[in-house]
Amino acid sequence: MKNNLSKLLGERLIKVSDVYRETGISKTTLTNLYYQRSTNVQLETLQKICDFLQVPLSELIEYLPEKSEVK
Repeated sequence: MKNNLSKLLGERLIKVSDVYRETGISKTTLTNLYYQRSTNVQLETLQKICDFLQVPLSELIEYLPEKSEVK
């Protein structure tokens, strides 16, 4: 999975601290998401970010299936 938080914030010139201030999500959580270091993110956290950015979850998080070898 890939999250597009850094891309979305960059396009809108929004800082992580702005998201923190408006959503109450910890800066540590937001920074880990921004740099794609998070592996488990609560749905409530994703919902707050989507509501703040006014985007659907599918725009924030992309699922890219792993390629498997076919025999």
